[in-house]
Amino acid sequence: MTAMGCAVIAHRGASGTCPENTLAAFRRAVELGADMIELDVQLARDGAVVVIHDWTVDRTTDGTGAVGDRTLAELRALDAGRWFAPAFAGERVPTLEEVLRAVPVPINVELKPRGEDGLESRALAVVRGAHALDRVVFSSFDRGILERLHGLAPDAALALLWECDPISDALAWAGRVGARALHLRKDAASSESLTEAASARLPVRVWTVNERSEFDRLGGLGVDAVFTDFPERFLQLARPE
Repeated sequence: MTAMGCAVIAHRGASGTCPENTLAAFRRAVELGADMIELDVQLARDGAVVVIHDWTVDRTTDGTGAVGDRTLAELRALDAGRWFAPAFAGERVPTLEEVLRAVPVPINVELKPRGEDGLESRALAVVRGAHALDRVVFSSFDRGILERLHGLAPDAALALLWECDPISDALAWAGRVGARALHLRKDAASSESLTEAASARLPVRVWTVNERSEFDRLGGLGVDAVFTDFPERFLQLARPE
């Protein structure tokens, strides 16, 4: 936790210095002392809950095509590190289960469903199987999946991802889906939006913050956390040697 009370969340792990959404990025974030890591999950063709952001594997692996068209075994055969730097060659697309085993800190699991594909129930089963429900926050832009997940697990911590529409709409939706936090695009963070969220007793975590000027502004506003690709930048500011 930073000196100003703003937690630092490693966006897709320490993705500024490691290939995003890989075990290397998550382990580096833990080493740096990040308060939480954030990752993205979707379903492979065979129903495995895999950790990858894009709908295709093209940008972050040496393969091509849609994530949902490949089985877990086919995804695991891809190199998810060399695109970033030769030193990371051999990194694989991990499963959510693997990350939960490898990472001891709290985790924000962003759900990326393709329609009503059952991602919420499968991800919940993985988290419960790892006895990790008490350290996981499920977030999504998809309000339907949050509603379904809240129905399945009223005790699960949910967060609503929100861009730039009126904050009053966000607060209404947060109440409807049982969200316990608002994950807000940095451009939408203002003293007014923070005041409205505070009136609803919703913590505000802001994405994606990589510059000192942004961090200082948002910390001054009183946000509860920032998502960043470079957790070391802000952890070092907060914890000088």
